[in-house]
Amino acid sequence: MRKFVVKVSHTGLDDEMSHIETTIAVLRAKYPDDIQELESFRGEFTIVVEATALFDICKLLRHDPDLDYSFLVDLAAVDYYPRQPRFGVSYLLHAIKQNVRLRLKVLISGQSPTLSSVTDIWSSAEWPEREAFDLMGIQFTGHPDLRRILMPADWEGHPLRKDHALGYEEVQFSFNWREIDRRKEYPQE
Repeated sequence: MRKFVVKVSHTGLDDEMSHIETTIAVLRAKYPDDIQELESFRGEFTIVVEATALFDICKLLRHDPDLDYSFLVDLAAVDYYPRQPRFGVSYLLHAIKQNVRLRLKVLISGQSPTLSSVTDIWSSAEWPEREAFDLMGIQFTGHPDLRRILMPADWEGHPLRKDHALGYEEVQFSFNWREIDRRKEYPQE
């Protein structure tokens, strides 16, 4: 039986780690009180920041030529109900030249959740912020067109919140189809 030797170059990983370390050092130097936590899981880094400093931190990450996180890949909201702070919003950023990704995370209260919009920094944030507003009820101050995009305009509530009422219909199978069929409304002839 032959043994195969696999050589792995860590040059790319070293460059990535160097850029992440630089990013963390810059953020800690400029915003020491606003960096709440640093998380690392399977090579992905998340920096938990204070909500009041989010806009300034994003502006620094985008416009500092040494950092250059020029692309907002995604924005996602999470409901941690019944925990407080109730909501978390994650921003997945990408530094294209360095091919490095970084996640910013903000935790906000369940009482009138509000964050600053980052659409002035990354225009790609417009639709994900509208989705978070529509489905979770998070307000983004400074957003150019904050309105529902998935739910009807007259819809009450926010369907991805954990305390939103479930409105579902029992699934019809061969063993229960007559019982469900009796409850269905059919057009009258």
